[in-house]
Amino acid sequence: MSIADILAGANFSFEKKFGQNFITDKNLLAAIVDEAGVTGGTVLEIGAGAGTLTAALAAKADRVISYEIDKNLAPVLSQTLAGLDDKAEVIFRDIMKESDEELDGILGGAYKLVANLPYYITTPVIMRFLEREHKPESVSVMVQKEVGERLIAAPGTADYGAITAAVALEGTARITRIVPRTMFTPRPNVDSCVVRIDMHDKYDGADKQLVKKIIRAAFAMRRKTLANNLCAAFSLTRGEAEGLLTSCGFDVRVRGEKLGVEDFIKLAENLKKQ
Repeated sequence: MSIADILAGANFSFEKKFGQNFITDKNLLAAIVDEAGVTGGTVLEIGAGAGTLTAALAAKADRVISYEIDKNLAPVLSQTLAGLDDKAEVIFRDIMKESDEELDGILGGAYKLVANLPYYITTPVIMRFLEREHKPESVSVMVQKEVGERLIAAPGTADYGAITAAVALEGTARITRIVPRTMFTPRPNVDSCVVRIDMHDKYDGADKQLVKKIIRAAFAMRRKTLANNLCAAFSLTRGEAEGLLTSCGFDVRVRGEKLGVEDFIKLAENLKKQ
C-alpha cells in the first residue's frame, strides 16, 4: 500500500503549523541514511512524519528513537513501521520540551541525529543539540536550501551569519545533497538540502560561552562595525573596543561578517585579558 493510501485510510490531514512535508522515494531515503553514516548504533530522529525515513533508518541502525509532535500520525505510523517494534520507537512528545536528563536516559549512550526538520524549528533544534553536554556524533538534517547554504557559508559572503559561526565552533558542516521540492508530499514552495554536521573538539579549550556572546554581538547590527557592536554588547568605550581589535590584528573598521570562528576565539581570549 502506498503512503498516500495509508494517509487517506487513516483520514490524516496535514497540519500547516507543524510544517509537514513527507518524503516517499525509497532511493532518496536510502541515500539520506547512507550519507548520514548510519551503520548500526542508535539514531535519534526528530519528526517521524509518515515513518518513511524512520523505516529506512531502522534498516541500517540498531535502534531508532523518533520524536513526533503530531499524535494524529499514530495510526499511520502503526502501518508504516509494522514489524519494526524491536528497532524503532516513536515518542509522541515535543523534543524541544524534553529535558536533557530525559533524553540521556532514553538514548543511553552515543547517538547520531537525523531529521527532516520543519523549517520553523531548524535553528533552535540544531543549536540545542550542538550546545548540549551529550552531543550527537553527527547531525544530518533536511533543511530549506537557503538555510543549508547559510550553515556552510564562508566568512565575508552574503550567507554568512551568526548561525554559521556558532555551528563552526562545534562541528564541520557540509551539504550532502540538494532535494528538489518535487520530492515532497505535499510539495513545499522551496527546494531543500541535506546538511551533515560532524562534531569536533578543536575548540574545546575556548571559553565557548564568551565566544558565542561575541558572535551574537558581531551580527546583532550587521550594518555597524564590529567595534560599535562590541561597545554595545560589552559596555566598552570606543577606545577599548578598537584596542581589542588592534590587539588581535584586525582593522578597527572591520565588520563581524568578515571574521571566522578562530577570529572570534582570539577576540574572546584578548577580551578576558582586558
